[in-house]
Amino acid sequence: MPNNTVFSAYNKTKEKLAAAGVEDFGFEARVIMRHITGFDNKTILMNYNAVLTDSQQAKLNEITERRAKRYPLQYILGEWEFFGLRFTVGEGVLIPRADTETAVETALKFLENKESPTILDLCAGSGAIGISIAVKRPDSRVTLLEKYSEAAKYLKENIKLNRAENAAFLEGDVLKGDGSDGKYDLIVSNPPYIKAGDVAALQPEVRFEPENALSGGEDGLDFYRAIAKKYMRALTPGGGICFEAGIDEAAAVRDILLAEGFYDVHTVKDLAGIERVVFGTVK
Repeated sequence: MPNNTVFSAYNKTKEKLAAAGVEDFGFEARVIMRHITGFDNKTILMNYNAVLTDSQQAKLNEITERRAKRYPLQYILGEWEFFGLRFTVGEGVLIPRADTETAVETALKFLENKESPTILDLCAGSGAIGISIAVKRPDSRVTLLEKYSEAAKYLKENIKLNRAENAAFLEGDVLKGDGSDGKYDLIVSNPPYIKAGDVAALQPEVRFEPENALSGGEDGLDFYRAIAKKYMRALTPGGGICFEAGIDEAAAVRDILLAEGFYDVHTVKDLAGIERVVFGTVK
């Protein structure tokens, strides 16, 4: 059997990534092989003995080498899946993560009984949250607010990529309250929430992501305070606010919402059992 089959290439890739300290090396090796071959999950299992072309092998070597240096796979591939949709990503924008799907699920559940809802996605980044909501609720109107032009470039590309005609980009600074003059049934946000002093100790991959999308100030809570205070009046009666929170931050975020006068404040756990989302409403 040739030593450059899909099967052998997958095993070698997995070994190289594991040796480099990549945590989920098996999953990433499968993603890389799908990208190289163009096969989906089912087809790749049926073509394990297929021989890679010279160009496929060269591309595989290049990707594996870059990933072994702990450069994010998402940036290497230029796109990533989130909530069943494709999003373009690259340096300058936060990478969409599966944990954040809990925020989308929570938001969609809240919106179930609201007709033609209006949504504001703050610190929108790639647009993963807002665009996912817009696609799943085509009757909604979603405004995605983002300050940084590097991230906004991807956000606008992703609106087009996912044909989210009911989603619109708005340039603005959350800390200044930009966009708070509108009226929304739901405000959703995955703001920067890493403590400033902890950013340098993050995984090597994360340090390639923009610090402005990671650091939430000294205690990691600056954006939660600002959003709760500046955007509460932008909610319609009975409207909701939906935050993603970092590990061990949910209680502090809940207290911030309660102190500002939000009602029915509760948390939602992600698939790992971590309190990942904090939700509150206004009267």
